[in-house]
Amino acid sequence: MKVIILAGGFGTRLSEYTDNLPKPMVPIADKPIIEHIMMIYSKFGLNNFIVALGYKGDKIKSHFNKINHKWNIELVDTGAETLTGGRIKRLESFVGNENFCLTYGDGLSDININNLIKFHQSHKKLLTVTAVRPPARFGSLEINSDNSVVEFNEKIDKGDNWINGGFFVASPKIFNFIKGDNTIFEKEPLENLSKIGELKAFKHFGFWQCMDHKIDKEILDKMASKKPPIWLK
Repeated sequence: MKVIILAGGFGTRLSEYTDNLPKPMVPIADKPIIEHIMMIYSKFGLNNFIVALGYKGDKIKSHFNKINHKWNIELVDTGAETLTGGRIKRLESFVGNENFCLTYGDGLSDININNLIKFHQSHKKLLTVTAVRPPARFGSLEINSDNSVVEFNEKIDKGDNWINGGFFVASPKIFNFIKGDNTIFEKEPLENLSKIGELKAFKHFGFWQCMDHKIDKEILDKMASKKPPIWLK
């Protein structure tokens, strides 16, 4: 099964690093985060990657041309301004008629990819998204009608909401739901798939962390100092 990694965005919220690098090339410990993502999939025997390039894609090409690795990697320029849905659409010919995995180039998890794929195969719908609970970064307040704080929680995740954690498994039929370069995958395609009952959620209760801000990178750097890091155990 092939794995698409979306690696073309501008990464503006991580501008301390992305002025010179595409976000997937920002290092976590001694490797770019995209390599950590590939190692997650490779741990489960998935070694065929299609990387959707955009912003500073030459940096990613240069990196993989220099290092030794056991993966089969297709580096595809999907346009500097193309949106997430458009990037996926441009890779239709690379995928063929088989189911494929899809994820973002900025998120790590200890997800069991085999279980994710088995779940997708069991329900026979067009798309599976991994649902995760967002890490608790800030404390929460409960405030009543007279503005009194009735409950204060310091960085406690109540676990009552789920977000898109990437790590999708998809049927090639999802390409029919993407119009073109200006389509945001998380808008019309996912909204329409959910409306017709073709989107299922694989609930992941373990570790998940995206790298949106500097603090996220610092968290991942600290975790990567432990060998192996949690996402590769």
